[in-house]
Amino acid sequence: MLEGWIQIALTLLIVVAITPFFGRYMARVFQEQRTFLDPILNPVERVLYSAIGVSAREDMTGWQYARAILYSNVVMGLLIFFIIMNQGWLPLNPTKIGAPTWDTVLHTTISFITNTNQQHYSGETYLSYASQMWGLGYHMFTSAATGIAVAIAFIRGLTGRPLGNFYVDLIRSITRILLPISIVGGIIMMAAGVPETLAGPAVFSTLEDPNISQAIARGPVAHFEIIKELGENGGGFFAINSAHPFENPNGLTNLIQLVALLSIPTSLIYTYGIIANNVKQAWLVYSIPFAILVVFVIITAIGEYNGNPAVNALLGSQQPNLEGKEVRFGWAQSALYAVFTTATMCGAVNSLHDSFMPSGGFVTLSNMFFQIVFGGQGTGTAYLFAYLILAVFVTGLMVGRTPEFLGRKIEKREVVLASFLLLMVHPIAILIPAAITLAFPDQLAGISNPGFHGFAQVIYEYASAAANNGSGFEGLGDSQPSPIAIATGAKTTATALWWNLSTCFSLLAGRYVPIIGLLLLADSMSRKQSVPFTTGTLRTDTGLFTGVTAGVILILGALTFFPVLAFGPIGEAFQIAKGIG
Repeated sequence: MLEGWIQIALTLLIVVAITPFFGRYMARVFQEQRTFLDPILNPVERVLYSAIGVSAREDMTGWQYARAILYSNVVMGLLIFFIIMNQGWLPLNPTKIGAPTWDTVLHTTISFITNTNQQHYSGETYLSYASQMWGLGYHMFTSAATGIAVAIAFIRGLTGRPLGNFYVDLIRSITRILLPISIVGGIIMMAAGVPETLAGPAVFSTLEDPNISQAIARGPVAHFEIIKELGENGGGFFAINSAHPFENPNGLTNLIQLVALLSIPTSLIYTYGIIANNVKQAWLVYSIPFAILVVFVIITAIGEYNGNPAVNALLGSQQPNLEGKEVRFGWAQSALYAVFTTATMCGAVNSLHDSFMPSGGFVTLSNMFFQIVFGGQGTGTAYLFAYLILAVFVTGLMVGRTPEFLGRKIEKREVVLASFLLLMVHPIAILIPAAITLAFPDQLAGISNPGFHGFAQVIYEYASAAANNGSGFEGLGDSQPSPIAIATGAKTTATALWWNLSTCFSLLAGRYVPIIGLLLLADSMSRKQSVPFTTGTLRTDTGLFTGVTAGVILILGALTFFPVLAFGPIGEAFQIAKGIG
């Protein structure tokens, strides 16, 4: 037990330790200050700006920034769709996999351009190397860079600066942050045992019968794996994601993945402190999601270490819950990974979340409901500061002080935008499609577990889509037959069609509506005149205000979805406690 807690503590310490260094570096990148990569990348970036006809000094308004995101994402989406639908005749297809069903391709396309990477397919049987590399791998960089660009634009707006240029921010996010780290990380992954090859599956004779052969899938995995975590993408090269020994073979690769998951979203808060010239406030803001993260890790880890009481009663002793887990990671690293991946909206998994104890299900769902611990790539940081704006307004009303943030008045427009983003979009994207699905459990849901757990399965799938997370409770009939199965005459399933199409609504609503709202909010703040600091101004860089903000987050976030949690993991916990489950 002690060893597991030490592993958890050391991982958290590493994450905190790298925050100021990485955060300061990103601040230098986006403030266009000198970095060690300038001699190499400045000429490359000038060529890219010239090729797309963009001036590095040309600022955009909120609407212009949002339109640039939408236009570029449409083009990138068409590219993914074309590659996957035509993978049968494209190169790098050693197993000659044909095209999946159109609805699977549509869902996969939208999932990857929204940085969700929700997978209703098994990578090794559905997609060729070309689809994995050119279609999905490329968009792991662009979708992650889009989120970072939105966060930087939002931070600029909050601090009274122009929002900047989306194309410039996108390129710098890739060339200065994602690509260099991915190159180094990919090399380390290969050295640690992750394969990187264009060769087809390895075929061996089985030990039981030399006349029977077995094909072991492999491919260009190492470079795919590092951007999967660093960019909070989460889509696995193989069906079982980071539980697969080729994606995550040992403790070193697991640690690298855990640190990569949190490195950018945590450091972006420090980047805000540098740009706003208020590092003290950055650390105070940082403490809110970090404290929630630590509590969630403890809750999940205790639940997995104590195990299932029904199973323990049969065994006659207390044993950790190892169902759905890789023994090489155990209860501690599995619990830590589950919390990290849902807190950061990555969605990669090294264990089956469906097999966690109800406390683990409660935490993973809550992470996706809150979206700020530490949230999606870039957007989680913006959400956190949107909560700060609401907290400023609420606190100002309570104490009779002027609602201001960073010297700018918080008025009706800002409050309406923040409230809409935090209290309307997410519930609509989750609860409406979930209600329709649960109204027709046999025809649409394809639930494998009845009762509270089946309810949680449905809610989890839509929460994962709306939060741009991508992980799943699984056990749902959400996958069409693979191209290999289709070639042998397998029929498509109605529930899979419903899941593919209905989650597309949640994917799009959960990604683009908030991005547009955040950019409009930032644009509104950037246009406000700075007002002088007086004795009547509410200070936002104090421990007291930080505590109030945490209260606002917990109250608004928890109460909005508490009934859902009560009918899901909370109800399941009581069921197990009574010895029913």
